[in-house]
Amino acid sequence: MTVGDSTSGRVAVIGGGPGGLLAAETLARLGCTVTVFEQMRSVGRKFLLAGRSGLNLTHSEPTRELVARYSPVPAPLSDALAAYDADAVRSWAESLGEDTFVGSSGRVFPRSWRATPLLRAWLRRLDALGVSIITRRRWTGVDEFTEAGQRTLRLHFISPDTGTTDSGTTGVGTTGGDTVEVDAVVLALGGASWPRVGSNGRWTDILGQHSIEVTPLEPSNAAALVNWSPIFVERFHGVPLKNLAVTVAGVTVRGDAVVTRAGLEGTPIYAHSSRIREQCARDGHATLLVDLHPDLTVESLSTRLVRRRPRESTTTWLRRSAGLDPVAVALIREVVGANPDRDPAAMAELIKSVPLTVTGLAGLERAISTAGGVSWSELDEHFMLRKLPGVFVAGEMLDWDAPTGGYLLQATFSTAVAAAMGAYRWVHPDRGVVL
Repeated sequence: MTVGDSTSGRVAVIGGGPGGLLAAETLARLGCTVTVFEQMRSVGRKFLLAGRSGLNLTHSEPTRELVARYSPVPAPLSDALAAYDADAVRSWAESLGEDTFVGSSGRVFPRSWRATPLLRAWLRRLDALGVSIITRRRWTGVDEFTEAGQRTLRLHFISPDTGTTDSGTTGVGTTGGDTVEVDAVVLALGGASWPRVGSNGRWTDILGQHSIEVTPLEPSNAAALVNWSPIFVERFHGVPLKNLAVTVAGVTVRGDAVVTRAGLEGTPIYAHSSRIREQCARDGHATLLVDLHPDLTVESLSTRLVRRRPRESTTTWLRRSAGLDPVAVALIREVVGANPDRDPAAMAELIKSVPLTVTGLAGLERAISTAGGVSWSELDEHFMLRKLPGVFVAGEMLDWDAPTGGYLLQATFSTAVAAAMGAYRWVHPDRGVVL
């Protein structure tokens, strides 16, 4: 069946991020007439942002271990991750001419390391499949009507430039400049992190009008806020803290962090986002136990620190005996004062567990991802909203959280394929799904 056939099924995809584009590709391959609506001037902006320092597509660990990285992980999400797994993501990228490789940490990247070549090849494929992409259209609502026994969804849009309706030619039926009629729709509008690239969370108000429960959107994989002293900030902002082990609520994550004017950011900080949120909500603050030398035991450190020379300054002592760099020494002083205990055993304990007080997480405008979203109780097993039949939801709009490391894009891709297949089944209940 050719794309654009009158019986193919008209499906709108709202949101031109990676989830929306993969949903559109999946639907077009199944023979549907597909139009993508994006409020920004171009699609894929957050995808490009994610690839600035190397596009981490997924993670190479076994699917069972990968699924355990998500919270919550209800059956539909688990099933979607298993059905469209890391191997499927790698095969998809390679089909677009972007070979992938596994890094030392198990993360998967395209050989080019960048998002731009992959996005360009992807857009060429979508064009070849007949997918229409309409930009500068902000979704404002949905309703439904039945005429001659045929149920249709009406989607409403405005132009973000003017705040008024704006007509345009699309690949789906229209009843005017601000209304589009479709048989099904896939919502892939993202969470609320980095709103300047389009994911601003405004969709929560639209779904709220239909009494759809949405878990409040909160920052995830975000910097931790710390009340540094002015002296520490001026000297060390932008300086990396290498090879840390950070523990929160009994869970330890290793990696590098960077001192910012507002606090700390980096993999071992991002990974603790949910625990930091929970502690701050409960106690008004969270405590990070920072191990500055995770490869040495307290005993071995203590032995090294015994060898202190007469009149040796604390900074020189810790640098020479414990191998700490200036920023690590300054962090100790920032936490316990300018004159820390010089007892070797006490200092060894401190180096292994610096208690850093965190006041919260950086806001959504700088968070890598969003926690919260459409509650799973609102969805059926095909990612369709029970209160809005024919409307499917994918990606970061859903209530799941995961660390960085390829897990964010993986779940976005997996749920996009699942929602697209659900939309196809809704439009063509008498047909099977064969990609």
